[in-house]
Amino acid sequence: MQSTVPGRAFLARLVSFGITLGMGLLALMAALIVVQVGARNFLDLGLPWADELARFAGIGLVFLSVPCLAGRQVMVAVTMLPDACGPVARRWMILAGDLATLVFAGLMLWSFAQFLPRAGKFLTPAMGLPNWVYYSLALTGSVFLCAVALTRVADALRGRDPSAPYLDPRDETGHPI
Repeated sequence: MQSTVPGRAFLARLVSFGITLGMGLLALMAALIVVQVGARNFLDLGLPWADELARFAGIGLVFLSVPCLAGRQVMVAVTMLPDACGPVARRWMILAGDLATLVFAGLMLWSFAQFLPRAGKFLTPAMGLPNWVYYSLALTGSVFLCAVALTRVADALRGRDPSAPYLDPRDETGHPI
């Protein structure tokens, strides 16, 4: 397994936590589908809370997966131009992409700051959760994405290679390397 770049252990663990949480949310969504199919076909029952909980899990899965993918450098990207350029131009293109990601994450956080104070006081229809709870995973994912993008931009500005992935500094047995 690759080792982490020094100073990135916290983000590596954050990315690993996001992956674990995302897998749990995916498993929850799969279980809710089975429960919904069973309830509708065998009990002639609709479960609106299951639909709402599956939507919550889907929102969390998407917003927590993006920073994990960005931290592991496995985002879908067209890299034909940067790959064809020299190392200096490639670095500038990577920096421009990371700056765009940072701006996007900042806009998401600003949007949440504008949206949640107004919408947070309302409750979801089926489960009766406040909207701020419902969107908490999306907000958390946006904060994680901002942290990953900010770290990559800072690394690029310091002259470090920002394309090194954030990997958990533990071996296969779970012990620190």
